[in-house]
Amino acid sequence: MTQDNRPTVLVVDDERVNRAVLAELLADECRVILAKDGPSALQRTQEERVSLVLLDASMPGMDGYEVLRRLKADDRTAKIEVIFVTGQTDEQDEERGLLLGAVDYIAKPIRPALVRARVRNHLKLARQREELELLSLRDGLTGIANRRHFDMEFNRVCRHAARSGDSLSLAMIDVDYFKQYNDRYGHGAGDMALARIAQALVATAQRPYDTAARYGGEEFVLLLPGVDEPAATLEQVRADVAALGIAHAGSDTASVLTISCGVVVARAELAREPARLLRWADEALYQAKREGRNRTIVLKP
Repeated sequence: MTQDNRPTVLVVDDERVNRAVLAELLADECRVILAKDGPSALQRTQEERVSLVLLDASMPGMDGYEVLRRLKADDRTAKIEVIFVTGQTDEQDEERGLLLGAVDYIAKPIRPALVRARVRNHLKLARQREELELLSLRDGLTGIANRRHFDMEFNRVCRHAARSGDSLSLAMIDVDYFKQYNDRYGHGAGDMALARIAQALVATAQRPYDTAARYGGEEFVLLLPGVDEPAATLEQVRADVAALGIAHAGSDTASVLTISCGVVVARAELAREPARLLRWADEALYQAKREGRNRTIVLKP
């Protein structure tokens, strides 16, 4: 079975005929999924990666305006573009929808060529925004997640842990004697070394919800949701970096580049204070450096 990698458009209308017409009209442009009311539309946006919603404004129960308000109020769905498809032609209704965050209006009865053109244009814009967003979340040197991406994921994971009671582990990782490495081998070699170390970290962060990121300079972070015994994982990372065999004659710790790791394990109550977790991870890192570098220190406050 071939996977459909086209952008997904959600059609929301309480009339079966209207849903069928739009689905058939757009079948060649995108992957179409359907919802018959507001609650099911909100559920579909949680289950699927939706690029665009065609939303009926007038539905029994939860109307389109309330659906749009809830989409925009949720961080997970706030960036989904919404086009109202409606028989309402009142200027105040259109203004209300635009102020809530709709990007366009399509009047009923629909004109097929116009619908296809508008959907095509908005999907193109959505794809361009997604590409720019991805670039803004990547570190230009190493290609892994950057500080901005980490900050977003860290706050999201902390909120989840605080709600669910799950634990999380946060590791701050520093390349040992990296200034001396740059002084001896040059900044070009230093950049290449950081890129190789970054890939070793990414190889560890294999679960979909793990995050390996460059925090700044020669410092990296590893976020491991649901992990309450991270020592073995970080020791494996440390061994993997040493196994790269990047010669470092200026190190007082080893003949190759090594890393120091400071890890904090947080339970639900501590996850409510992300800034404190960062300070504890930083404290653990500096303890590892004080004790001789090339080691892992785990704190469980």
